[in-house]
Amino acid sequence: MNTAKYSWELIAIIIYFVLLTIIGMLSLRKQKSDTDFLIGGRGLNYWLTALAAHASDMSSWLFMGYPAVIYATGLVGSWTAIGLLVFMFLNWQLIAPKVRVATEQYNSLTFSSYFETRFADTSGWIRATTGIMAIAFYTIYISAGLVGFGLLLETLFNLSYNWGILIGIIVVIPYVFVGGYTTLAWIDLFQGLFLLCVIIFVPFFSINYLGGWDNVLEVIHQKNLPLDFIPDFKSTTLINILFTAAGWGLGYFGQPHIVTKFMGIKNVREVSKSKRVGMTWMLLSLTAATLVGLVGIAFFKNQPLHDNEQVFITMVRQIFHPFIVGFFLCAVLAATINAMSSQVLVLSTSLTEDFYKRFFKRKAASKELLLVSRIGILLVALLAYSIALGQFSTIYGLVLYAWSGLGSSFGPLLLLSLYSKRLNRYGAWAGILVGGVVSACWPFLSQAIPTPGIQIPPLVPGFILSFVMILLVSYLTKHRESIPTKPHVA
Repeated sequence: MNTAKYSWELIAIIIYFVLLTIIGMLSLRKQKSDTDFLIGGRGLNYWLTALAAHASDMSSWLFMGYPAVIYATGLVGSWTAIGLLVFMFLNWQLIAPKVRVATEQYNSLTFSSYFETRFADTSGWIRATTGIMAIAFYTIYISAGLVGFGLLLETLFNLSYNWGILIGIIVVIPYVFVGGYTTLAWIDLFQGLFLLCVIIFVPFFSINYLGGWDNVLEVIHQKNLPLDFIPDFKSTTLINILFTAAGWGLGYFGQPHIVTKFMGIKNVREVSKSKRVGMTWMLLSLTAATLVGLVGIAFFKNQPLHDNEQVFITMVRQIFHPFIVGFFLCAVLAATINAMSSQVLVLSTSLTEDFYKRFFKRKAASKELLLVSRIGILLVALLAYSIALGQFSTIYGLVLYAWSGLGSSFGPLLLLSLYSKRLNRYGAWAGILVGGVVSACWPFLSQAIPTPGIQIPPLVPGFILSFVMILLVSYLTKHRESIPTKPHVA
């Protein structure tokens, strides 16, 4: 073991987390209510909203999962990023302003409370189903972040994988415990800017290290990997490209940890400013992550990686001084912390609002709900830890599974609830249930469906069937509630 090397990396990481702690303490304010804790009292400016929404979206997937796809498949893999960019823009355009107004109008802090109020559901079925889907898929999502933590610390310090994921929990939980939404938003702002600088700097420095872009291109051609967005115009290729883009992008409409950031903006008129900031950040970060994968092809031409998801980590460690490596790899930790903390907060909210307050103590005081929320955080962390221990899939695979489940469960209903008057609680409940179940079971169902040469991601059938089921069941039951469906946006 190179003790000096590990010492430099450890010093850099300690300095980074001291900075995070200082930022968290400076941004800390006393949480007077669950509204403050969960959505920042709807008082965040457009910069905080933009970086909080986008930084909480990009987990270790940005540094590990996505570059691995580019490293393995070439530029055709970038359709994942293209789909994300297109649909996140639509998310800002179609969802953000309306959901900000609607959730304030209905005094809702979560998806479930909004759906329940919007459809006047007194039975509790919508809230319970929403909560179950959120808990199931978010637990898997959080476990993906823990897998990233475990692999990173295992690579850095030769720690056991189990210790790595345990440290991940120990690092993330305090930020959610102490400050809730507002503290996380300020940390997201700092870490979002930091990881953007790192993800841009590393590939450009690496290109220079390898002797220029022409050398990188030469190796990619030697590997016979496509540098075209569309390698050929066969029908199966075009369909797979479409499914790749939609199989990720559609999920944005149903991600509570992202959409709740829209609820927290101070003024709905600032959504357009926030959109410009956020989309610029996203375009730069995904472009740079694509370059990481392409440069990795050339960098490891003579010694291919055993684990493609280590391309960024291994490349950085071979190029830079250990002290710099420590800071750069903090960007991976930053991305993981951003996503996990937002997901843990949303999931603990679901436990509090969807189950405790709805079914056990309707008139619970704000301080009591705050305590229950924090207890829920611990329970969620333990469950995610147990899943991460199993290492059932790659980071990319776990994120795709959870992302698809959330997008299929909530995306169609959220979109329709903001734009259609032809819905009722029966259709809403059916849509959540069908979308979640189809997406969860699709990896197994797809094996029995012959689709030669075509890979259908779970989000596509889940989203479509949920959308259809909402409209169909609402039409067949015809119990429409007379509730405003288009809140006025000034």
